[in-house]
Amino acid sequence: MKIVVTGGTGFLGSALAESLVADGNDVVVLSRFSGGAYKGVRYATLAGAAAEIDGAGAVVNLAGAGIADRRWTTARKAVLRQSRVSVTRAVVTAIANATSKPRVLVSGSAVGYYGSSLDAVFDESSPAGHDFLAELCAEWEREALAAEPHTRVVILRTGLVLGPNGGLLKKMIPPFRMFAGGPVGSGRQWMSWIQLADWIALVKLAIATDSARGPVNVVAPAPVTNRDFSTALGRALHRPSLLPLPEFVVRAIFGELADGALLASQNVRSRQALVQNYTFKSVTVQDGIKASIIPA
Repeated sequence: MKIVVTGGTGFLGSALAESLVADGNDVVVLSRFSGGAYKGVRYATLAGAAAEIDGAGAVVNLAGAGIADRRWTTARKAVLRQSRVSVTRAVVTAIANATSKPRVLVSGSAVGYYGSSLDAVFDESSPAGHDFLAELCAEWEREALAAEPHTRVVILRTGLVLGPNGGLLKKMIPPFRMFAGGPVGSGRQWMSWIQLADWIALVKLAIATDSARGPVNVVAPAPVTNRDFSTALGRALHRPSLLPLPEFVVRAIFGELADGALLASQNVRSRQALVQNYTFKSVTVQDGIKASIIPA
């Protein structure tokens, strides 16, 4: 099958593209630049989206600048929005105009859609939150769902992905290895996570399962608190987890990003059959961390 992937040079997209190629698919990655590094993947610019999407079997839309890469200034917020909403709109337009339309659009979102709560348990029926990240996710999803008259649409509300070459652990492991790791803030905030191999498998299921539609919470079945996650990471690295990073320090360093993402709490479960019927490779956070850590 020909599968077009936007955002295919990032942490998630590159791992997905490699796995899809290994399965024998014809994979085209659309990015701002036409070059790429993985053998077997063809790279094209976003300007060529219409030609590549016409005749494709599936489109996986993961485009978007990194949410936690830097402070949320006004300019940065504009980049976060444009890199998601504008690219998704272009993808949907290409699908609408295609002579031979893809059978499915699998489009990215995040559990940040729900906002933050220490007490609530969120599932796909929960409403969107009201902070910047929640509103961004909601707008991103609306753009993708505009493709529904033309193809099946699946929205991936992805949790915190644990993998060996990027994502959350890439930022968390260095302080722990220097004996400076610990909970962030109170440590009470919920972390809904998934290991990279399980995320890839669920994306493939979303492509292949005709009954999969609408939002799907792509999370492991056992969310944990930040404190418990930090303890598990410390044990995996044979390091203590004793040095909490106070909330006022997090806010001073990261500004609005602190409350919007780093201190946010999302206890998320999935009610979708796609996830409930799937057998996870990493069920506990200890399993997920172990499968994701590259030895020092």
